[in-house]
Amino acid sequence: MVAISKPPVELFFLKQITNNNHHPPTIPIIDLSKTESKHLLVKACQDFGFFKVVNHGVPLKFINKLESEAMKFFSSPLSFKQKAGPPDPFGYGNKQLGQNGDFGWVEYLLLNLKAEPDRNNPTISVCEDNPQEFQCAVNDYVIAVKKMTCEILELLADELKLQSRDALSKMLLDEQSDSVFRVNYYPPCPEVQEHEMKGKKLIGFGEHTDPQIISVLRSNNTSGLEILLKDGSWMPVSPDSNSFFINVGDSLQVMTNGRFKSVKHRVVANSLKSRLSMIYFGGPPLNEKIAPLPSLMENDEASLYKEFTWFEYKKSAFNSRLSDNRLGFFENNDVVSS
Repeated sequence: MVAISKPPVELFFLKQITNNNHHPPTIPIIDLSKTESKHLLVKACQDFGFFKVVNHGVPLKFINKLESEAMKFFSSPLSFKQKAGPPDPFGYGNKQLGQNGDFGWVEYLLLNLKAEPDRNNPTISVCEDNPQEFQCAVNDYVIAVKKMTCEILELLADELKLQSRDALSKMLLDEQSDSVFRVNYYPPCPEVQEHEMKGKKLIGFGEHTDPQIISVLRSNNTSGLEILLKDGSWMPVSPDSNSFFINVGDSLQVMTNGRFKSVKHRVVANSLKSRLSMIYFGGPPLNEKIAPLPSLMENDEASLYKEFTWFEYKKSAFNSRLSDNRLGFFENNDVVSS
């Protein structure tokens, strides 16, 4: 029996900051079926570090099947869900995010991915008596999303004129790729309306950046995702269950020497409706060296970051709080401050 901590509900609320921006920017929409997508992709990564992808080629039957299986799992008795945990770091988690005092109004499954999932030989085990359908649904979904993600990275490499088209995607395709898959479920909170009346928001997942190369998010039609704008305000992202939202990760920010931005984001509860999100985090092998790509450095441009391995960064991120500037430890301070 796994003991699930029950922190006070008050920990999940924060004072709402009013967004005075009457003309918020528009989230870039990238149509992967159009040839001009390469240029728009780079611009979106520079201006936002975040964009929406349509005509993505991921079969809706895979998306809908996984959502259905995930909802069955999170609707199961706690004793059943606990068989997939506790998270160390993989498995089932409830409200506690990491080991450093972060909490969120969320249940989740964090799953380790092998390089090439095989539909006929599922290897992602949620719990010992979980139906085969869940494992197959995850594998089908991950294979399709990974293909789309590599296409996006190769389009970026083309537009950036990197030395090889697979300069970025090869890290996800490597058999040692440290990619992970996460399913977040934000259940209804009975106390949410009372706190909203006091000008507070319910935090489902606190503000953070993603440490990997790239993150691919799909959610149901419940709102809640917000991104931090350059002016310091939070902008809600309208849900779209048929599209994907892409985040530039910290690692890609480093590899582009700060040209691409890893956007800070969070999830808040907006009503008594539940929210389900599924995120593929494309990560490099643990021994991969992360540093600005030489072909992107112009003239005598200085590197903003010290070179580090993905293992070193992952370990540092694991030991930090969600809202910390996790890249700060790896910045070349003399260059950043000049």
